[in-house]
Amino acid sequence: MAAAAIPLVFDTEFKPEAGAPEEVAPGISRVTAPNRGPYTFTGTNSFIVGGDAVAVVDAGPDDPAHLDALLSAIAGRRVEAILLTHTHKDHSALAPRLRAATGAPIWFGGRHRLSRKPRPFEWNAVEGAGDWALVPDRTLVDGETFEIGGTKLEVIATPGHCANHLCFGVPDGDLLLSGDHVMGWNSTLVSVPDGSMADYLGSLRKLIALSYRRYLPAHGGAIEDGPTYARALLAHREMRNAQIVKAVKGGTRRLGDLLKTIYPKLSLPLLPAARMVLKAHVEYLEDSGLVSVRRGITGTTIHPA
Repeated sequence: MAAAAIPLVFDTEFKPEAGAPEEVAPGISRVTAPNRGPYTFTGTNSFIVGGDAVAVVDAGPDDPAHLDALLSAIAGRRVEAILLTHTHKDHSALAPRLRAATGAPIWFGGRHRLSRKPRPFEWNAVEGAGDWALVPDRTLVDGETFEIGGTKLEVIATPGHCANHLCFGVPDGDLLLSGDHVMGWNSTLVSVPDGSMADYLGSLRKLIALSYRRYLPAHGGAIEDGPTYARALLAHREMRNAQIVKAVKGGTRRLGDLLKTIYPKLSLPLLPAARMVLKAHVEYLEDSGLVSVRRGITGTTIHPA
């Protein structure tokens, strides 16, 4: 558990103009898609990286207006690759149409896949969000580097939000394209078996140990001190683990009762996401030997270890 509390402050003041390119660093422009929502905040951020030739990071949702906005921002430059941080549809669905329009190949961390095998009769709550049919033209692996339009990029595997999640570092600067793994407007949804809390926490620790300072997430604005913010996210998750263990020791046995105890004032649209995250926490605590979980025909109960 965390030794000391680190303040976690979310930035909800980001107000981009959908479709309007904005330079966020030399050689990197952000174009926000018009898919605002409770899980996407102001919309998915696509990034155009490079100079005379470019890469597009996260094509975004399958939206004709966003395709037009990206092509306008690319402004006739050669697109060498379409890079995806992961294959949830709000990041990847436009990629085939962008490939058809530009001729660029699609590179990402392998086909969408579960973080673990589903249990008998288990329901994947976010199955519809996955882009299961999309096949990469090139599968990217952790630690590889390549250069596009004079910009060198490093592939950093960060599973957790989903199994094939990647971040992209700019080794010649202090920038990290952090996808959905670290976002400034909210904490990341982790829903098993699509995602994994153990992987998510491990990937947070991995990023904290790297030299990248400024994070550019796929939803929301830039995070100026990414490692400090990632440490706050880690502390928040460890605090949540401690809350769950305490509640279970106090007699709470069902996930729904945990939800009422830990999120008593959460708005109705966000309750399903909170339930998914709690389920991921409980699974992590079970695997860590901190709680015991019994699954049967009458449902799931949680007990002290």
